[in-house]
Amino acid sequence: MGKIKRWFLDLPLRRSFACCVVLFAALAVELIVITAGLCSAQVENIYEAHMTDGKRYYLTTDQGERLGEGVVVSGGTLLGDAEAQRRELFFGLLPVVAAPVYIALCLFGAAALFYRCKLRGPLAQLNAAAARIARSDLDFTVSHGSQDELGQLCASFETMRAALEQNQAAMWRQIEQRRQLNAAFAHDLRTPLTVLKGYSETLQLCDDVQVRHTAAVMARQVERLERYTDSMSRLQRLEDAAPALRMEPTQQLADSLRRTAGMVCAGAGCRLQFSAALAPGKLCLDTEFFSQIADNLLANAARYAAGQVTVTLAAQRQPAGEMLILTVADDGPGFTPNALRRAAQPYFSEAEDRAGHFGLGLYMCRLLCEQHGGSLTIGNGTGGGACVTAWLLLGAGPAG
Repeated sequence: MGKIKRWFLDLPLRRSFACCVVLFAALAVELIVITAGLCSAQVENIYEAHMTDGKRYYLTTDQGERLGEGVVVSGGTLLGDAEAQRRELFFGLLPVVAAPVYIALCLFGAAALFYRCKLRGPLAQLNAAAARIARSDLDFTVSHGSQDELGQLCASFETMRAALEQNQAAMWRQIEQRRQLNAAFAHDLRTPLTVLKGYSETLQLCDDVQVRHTAAVMARQVERLERYTDSMSRLQRLEDAAPALRMEPTQQLADSLRRTAGMVCAGAGCRLQFSAALAPGKLCLDTEFFSQIADNLLANAARYAAGQVTVTLAAQRQPAGEMLILTVADDGPGFTPNALRRAAQPYFSEAEDRAGHFGLGLYMCRLLCEQHGGSLTIGNGTGGGACVTAWLLLGAGPAG
């Protein structure tokens, strides 16, 4: 039995389906023959019980001995009650009606057997494997064991999974090496910068005007390098940070954002249009992450706004869960096509003067949003101006 099962599992899909159809077709024929025989016997019994004329004929041997019970042959009609006539009609039509029913049921059975033996197992494995790969979980194997097309597909899927696992491991090693390199670079650069800063301050006390000017230029560049190393250290801390969720009253969160936006817009000389659509209660989030995202988006919007910054805050149910949505828009020139593609990348900026701006604001926002289970959307408003939306996945509050 095991060899037959193994042989069937290794058959190609077309041949195995044909075997299922042939097997159940034979079963359908057998059922039709059995039903026809049973119905014929019932009709004969009805005739024997109700026919008034007719003769019984027997098969005999050469010596005249009867074989079997014989068959009644009559050209007359049933003279019994109406019930006998209905029964005779029912058993006469039953084989005709049963034949297509048996065929349909057997075809359904063939399809069910084919699906159960050939399709259900590998499809379930592939579906589960795809779901785990989508979650970046590669710690599993895909093996079906058959030699048919789906078995080969499972083997190919396992090859792909193994390649993805190797590539992911290599990628994480590269990321970790980059982090270590950046951290070492930022750390080791501080000492020579401190020395250069001290010498430049000393040279600025010199009586020679040209020397003092050169020293001042050096001091500005050293200060820029210090800010650059600080930004690298800050990025390293953000990449390693995990959100610390806690409950925050919605009104308090909205009021704090309104005050911060008001101060940023007042400092930039532009108007603020603020709206918050939050239900009363509490939200579970990392307020420090939210504050950093809001500060960066507000600073960017106020920097490029012509006269107004629009801030909206809302909560919305999404397939991933409840999301907090912060949208900051301005009426400035908006993002260029190049900036729409690259604005959230680190150290990207289209500003001509980058002395105090390293293009890290939107990248930090994207990083914080992703670590909070959300994302950052960058675009331009329908009426012009930039429009950036931060999505943060809200956690579940404490029970009770």
